[in-house]
Amino acid sequence: MIERATRLFALWTLLGVGWAWLVPEHFLWVVDGSVRPLGQPLVSVLLGIVMLGMGLTLSFADFARVATMPRAVAAGVAGQFTIMPLAGVSIAYALDLEPGLAVGLILVSCCPGGTASNIIAYLARADLALSVTMTLASTLIAIVATPLLTGWLADKFVAIDRWNLFLDMVSVVLIPVVAGVLLNRLFPKVTAAVSKVSPLISVLAVVLIVAAIIAKSRPLIEAHFGVLMLAVLLLHLFGFGLGYLLTRLLGFDEKVRRTISIEVGMQNSGLGSSLAAAKSFAAQFPTPVQAALAPVPCAISAVYHVVIGSLLAAWWSRRPTED
Repeated sequence: MIERATRLFALWTLLGVGWAWLVPEHFLWVVDGSVRPLGQPLVSVLLGIVMLGMGLTLSFADFARVATMPRAVAAGVAGQFTIMPLAGVSIAYALDLEPGLAVGLILVSCCPGGTASNIIAYLARADLALSVTMTLASTLIAIVATPLLTGWLADKFVAIDRWNLFLDMVSVVLIPVVAGVLLNRLFPKVTAAVSKVSPLISVLAVVLIVAAIIAKSRPLIEAHFGVLMLAVLLLHLFGFGLGYLLTRLLGFDEKVRRTISIEVGMQNSGLGSSLAAAKSFAAQFPTPVQAALAPVPCAISAVYHVVIGSLLAAWWSRRPTED
């Protein structure tokens, strides 16, 4: 039952976003600062729960698996941090996006793959072990790569504090993931029980983050609806499409092509939303309006990538590959 509910993350995302759009006041408490567990912003805490849940499902063997498939992992991670960031900055310039939207689009394009990609890979009959390994590798590399790439590519729009962004990545990504892995190692029976529900909790946490940002940003979304939806759609079409085409040119088999396409095309939008919504990140913008625009592409990204990924999974699931 729990596994089936987890696989319906695309449905939960759409329902959550639709609910937030129609009744935004039901979700504003997530981002208005009224709820601060342990004195921390609720969005950051929710993301920490997501990353902790990821860590609970990992073991040291998962880290060692990177060495067993180096070529595929290297190709996927390279695609993750070249195709998407270059597509993000190119789209921002081509559509002449406002600084807030441009920085938000670039930020989410520089984020690692999301854990939702593992579910899509499973449904699409792709290489699930490779998907999990790539998500792990790109998440760890992103701790350094995301601040550096975002600062470099978004610098024309606003000066990004790379060091502060790096510290945010450490606190909301590295520490929870490492904590989860250590808990899995030290208390395997307990974490095995928790791991049965942690993926569903992670999905619901991401839906809550995305829905809250949609609720808060509804007037801004309405004001920039056309260009915003086009920009994020193009970003993910480039990710899925080029991820598949380039791996085909490199001679990978069909299962690997599907996996890398999914990993490149699906970003950790919850991470992007959380980073963009942080007060320290917002303080870098010259006006509050531009700061408020930055999390919006990240939230819209969450909707697009689960919809496109789910459609691809439905298509590919009917086309078995050679095992």
